[in-house]
Amino acid sequence: MKILSIESSCDETAAAVVENGRNILSSVVATQVEEHKLYGGVVPEIASRRHCEAINGVVAEALKQAALSFDGIDAIAVTYAPGLIGALLVGVNFAKGLSMATGLPLIPVHHLRSHIASNYPAHPELEPPFLCLVVSGGHSHIVEVTEYTVMKVIGKTRDDAAGEAFDKAARTMGMPYPGGIHLDKAAEDGDPDAFRLPRPKVEGAPYDFSFSGLKTAVINQIHNASQKGEVLPVNDLSASFRKAVVESLMENFIKAAEVLGYHKLVLAGGVSANSLLRRRLEQECQRRHWQCYYPPLNLCGDNAAMVGAQGYYEYLAGHTASASLNAKPTQNIELG
Repeated sequence: MKILSIESSCDETAAAVVENGRNILSSVVATQVEEHKLYGGVVPEIASRRHCEAINGVVAEALKQAALSFDGIDAIAVTYAPGLIGALLVGVNFAKGLSMATGLPLIPVHHLRSHIASNYPAHPELEPPFLCLVVSGGHSHIVEVTEYTVMKVIGKTRDDAAGEAFDKAARTMGMPYPGGIHLDKAAEDGDPDAFRLPRPKVEGAPYDFSFSGLKTAVINQIHNASQKGEVLPVNDLSASFRKAVVESLMENFIKAAEVLGYHKLVLAGGVSANSLLRRRLEQECQRRHWQCYYPPLNLCGDNAAMVGAQGYYEYLAGHTASASLNAKPTQNIELG
């Protein structure tokens, strides 16, 4: 089954053709990073306008690279939630138009579910059940994946997401957008024990996260040094902050796996590209003789191939939509 998939939840306009949820026939991404760098972050109105300008060409290129016309496509999948509402509406309405024009089934896909599915094309042997840590700019979740379309949130952030904390800390250090990538690179050359930073915990919720206090601690440290005319070693501060975030994520993730009895652990989301997080997962799983998986770097960020991968399993579960499908800025991953 060949699915044409569309993603437009934030600042990437993407389209792909995926076969049977595992084989990527094409994947095209039009990024807006350079434009949003001017503002230090994503400007929703600009993102929506750029999606309108790019989406037709991106979809056409995805079909071209797959050497297919609509006659060779079996269904259309699209990210409908969560995300920037204006950006989502561009992809959803374009997909609805294609579905009505071609008569092909329309498959609504949850953005976080598709991030989890980014692992399927890279790891053909990976199947549920497993425990997944989904970490991105807007989300930090521990998700129990019992079936391809049956999921349960075990833990989540109570305030900032890990990716948001990385980006804001990096911006305060003077790094360009997107800051998390630059902070990760700087941290590779720093001393992770140079600065003592807090490891916030949520009382009564052992699997939940809180990164607001940690983010504030590092920002205050930078501002205090600036007021005194001091220059902090950026590499060391980056390494210390990265270590604090990764330790918080991994402690809860491993604890949840041990209590729930999972020996198959998966990373997903934009922050799954973080080099220390990937290394720590490997180390923890090797020590316990567990299996671990994470997506290749080209599938960590927003893309449409992951939408097509999850869309295949949503279709098999009978999850299709009519022309009344609407975009949603928020949606529980459990509800799909």
